[in-house]
Amino acid sequence: MSSLITILGPTATGKTALAAEVAYRLGGEIISADSRQVFRGMDIGTGKDLADYDLHGTHIPYHIIDICEPGEEYSAYRFLRDFNDAYADIISRGRQPILCGGTGLYIDAVVRGYRLADAPVDEDYRRSLEAFSDEELTERLASYIKLHNHTDTETRERLVRALEIQEFSLAHPEACTQAPAMEHRVYGLLLPREVVIERIEARLRRRMEEGMTDEVQQLLDKGVKPERLMRYGLEYRHVTRYLMGECTKEELFRDLFTDIRRFAKRQMTWFRHMERNSVTIHWIDGTLPLEEKAEIIVKTL
Repeated sequence: MSSLITILGPTATGKTALAAEVAYRLGGEIISADSRQVFRGMDIGTGKDLADYDLHGTHIPYHIIDICEPGEEYSAYRFLRDFNDAYADIISRGRQPILCGGTGLYIDAVVRGYRLADAPVDEDYRRSLEAFSDEELTERLASYIKLHNHTDTETRERLVRALEIQEFSLAHPEACTQAPAMEHRVYGLLLPREVVIERIEARLRRRMEEGMTDEVQQLLDKGVKPERLMRYGLEYRHVTRYLMGECTKEELFRDLFTDIRRFAKRQMTWFRHMERNSVTIHWIDGTLPLEEKAEIIVKTL
């Protein structure tokens, strides 16, 4: 049976650099598990850190990055389909696939074998939900899946869509896709919370200096709607608000810094949830030098 190495952790813990180092040592290629790095032109705000893929005079191939135009919809179903294609390609060439990222849903879908469907819009079904409150719909969704984050319930639109997908999946199991059976080795980077907070602040200041605001303005100038950009994560939500005159630059930094810290905490909550659902995560001290962390992974395989 073929195998998959997964490297996960909250934001700003150095996952990409570690995955690249491990890939270099094992002859591997990286499959990104990041819900926003799929979009072209969204580099600074998503933290693509593409320079991390070039080390020791070698370029480490990566997959599922820069595959969509801003404004497109990208879903967990589409990720799973793209993952399967990338995984099969890497295995066929005798290389080692390494899944790396911080989007818990994407990683969970692969490691725990979610069955997902690309459900079509069903206007009749949507109309049947109009009489129900958000609370009632959330309860209905919770009867299908465990709600351990707020992604599917933060807006009425997402809540209805999540229910639509669940209903379709139950009615049409033949339309679902799933990651192939494989052997999993999952590693997580663990750092003291105060260190993570320091890294988040330093990285945010660096991104602001590198032109994150200009990047968002360019996307708006290209015609990406503000309401769409604001759905692409914290950086794009807050910077778009700033560019629309809804907050000052000082408020932008303060609020974004606070929300990224909360996001890092939610990421860890998701990973702990995976552990409670029988996923073994081998935690590594994230403060160790890069070479030592990579050696730990290589030695335990």
